Parts: sequence; C-alpha cells; structure tokens
Amino acid sequence: MGRKCKARRTPMPAIMPVVALLAGLACSGLAQAQTAGLEGSWRGGGSVSFASGQTERAQCRAQFRRASGNSYTLTATCATPSGRATQTATVRQVGGNSYQGRFHNSEYDVSGSIFITVAGNRQSVRLTGEAGSASIELRR
Repeated sequence: MGRKCKARRTPMPAIMPVVALLAGLACSGLAQAQTAGLEGSWRGGGSVSFASGQTERAQCRAQFRRASGNSYTLTATCATPSGRATQTATVRQVGGNSYQGRFHNSEYDVSGSIFITVAGNRQSVRLTGEAGSASIELRR
C-alpha cells in the first residue's frame, strides 16, 4: 500500500504578517502606478458651459508630462461646434489620485482652476474660470 502524506498545516496567525506585508507592498505599488499613470496622451469629451449660459459638447486631446515629483504640465486642445482652443496647465498631486492647478488659454486670455481625478485609464477633469466651466472625461 502506498504511503499517505499528511498535509502540513500552517497556523493562520503565523502567515498573517506575510499577508499584511504583501498587501502593503501591493497597495504602495498601486499608488506609484497611479501617479506614473498620469503621463502620456489622453482623449475624450464632455461639455463646456460659457458665462453666457450656452453649453456645447467638446472633444479633447491632452498630453501630460512630469514636471517634478508630484507635478505635471498639460497641453490640451479641445474642439466645440463654435471653435477650437488650446490650453496649458500645471497641476500638482493633492491626494492619491487627485490633482489640482491652474490653466491658461493664451488665445482668448482665459485662466482658471483645474481639478483632475484619476481612476485607472480614466480621468475626470473639471475646469472653472470667469469665462465659464467645463467637465471632461478622458481615457487613454
């Protein structure tokens, strides 16, 4: 008759520190991946609301480049039925997946605040200024 092997059981409390360590490493790696994930090209669309009250659909392309450890420069071109505009911005990380900063459009001399929330391959971008506001969803 064949030998029976007993499975060796490791008590649960003994492996808990290893599980906790692996979970911590995975989470810190995820945070680093999200931070690095802002760089590159993004595209998408949303809506622009002008100070006059008029709202238009917009299609945008954006390019992010790292400026320092937690800040990025952004150049975005958006097109609406009434025209095309290019904005630049500098944003800095203010939370795990949140960024904020200032944008400027030199062609129309418009400036304001920009807020970005990143979730994987998606960004929610909100711009506000005296000339109006915009809400844009971007993807890789």
